[in-house]
Amino acid sequence: MSAPIDPKQFASRLAPIERRERRPVHMTGYAVLADGTTAHITLLDLSYDGCGIAIEAELQPGDRIKLSVLKRGVIPAEVRWYSERKAGLVFEADAPAEPTHQPRQVERVCTVADVSLRRPGRFTYRVRLEDLSANGCRIEFVERPQEGERVWIKFDGLDSLEGQVCWVEGLSAGVSFVRHIHPAVFDLLIERLSAT
Repeated sequence: MSAPIDPKQFASRLAPIERRERRPVHMTGYAVLADGTTAHITLLDLSYDGCGIAIEAELQPGDRIKLSVLKRGVIPAEVRWYSERKAGLVFEADAPAEPTHQPRQVERVCTVADVSLRRPGRFTYRVRLEDLSANGCRIEFVERPQEGERVWIKFDGLDSLEGQVCWVEGLSAGVSFVRHIHPAVFDLLIERLSAT
């Protein structure tokens, strides 16, 4: 008589990951697979830290690939799931840096946008964003915040980004994002803001 089968032995070896809401897109590009071959892809949805793709090549959860869309460089990613020529990817990035009160680490792009801002215990309202980097931004507040205060900034069509106020001058404040925007997603965001 054989031993009973334990269904846990077939469970995915990957740790569960909380998926952020993704927004539908339609962009073409290619993926460099683990064996060095390339495959055409269509980007179906996108968030700050991952995406969904359609791909002809067969993938396995845990595969590491490199993704290129719109000639914006290469984005390392890990396959989280694959089914019927579609896959969910999570972008590989460095661990988010602890927020600090040091000078900015990267140059910001001068751009002007209206974004939604939420502060703990207050209503969401629209504010003016005057410059932006993958690590943070400068915004104008309606009410003066405190250094170290947590805020959530939302660009139209994307999820909210959690940030921490790192400096305040008058009604302007610098915000450092708790989780930095992936460089490729940042480029797409700047392109979209420039078009409006």
